[in-house]
Amino acid sequence: MEQGIHTIRDLFAQLGLQNSDAEIAAFIKAHSPLPDFVRLADAPCWTESQATFLREELAEDGDWAEVVDQLSAALRGR
Repeated sequence: MEQGIHTIRDLFAQLGLQNSDAEIAAFIKAHSPLPDFVRLADAPCWTESQATFLREELAEDGDWAEVVDQLSAALRGR
């Protein structure tokens, strides 16, 4: 299996969030579980620009889409 271009740490940095392993784990714990009916970009934890970035990357199946999906799964407890 080929490794993605970006890591979860890269995504958090791109979103302007602290990106150490401990800070990522704390973020996921604080904002989980995200219900299945809530799209990741619609979660209340994002700023408007963060939500726009997430939405666009998923819609375009961009470079970040794979790691955005990983974050979504983590926030849903999968």
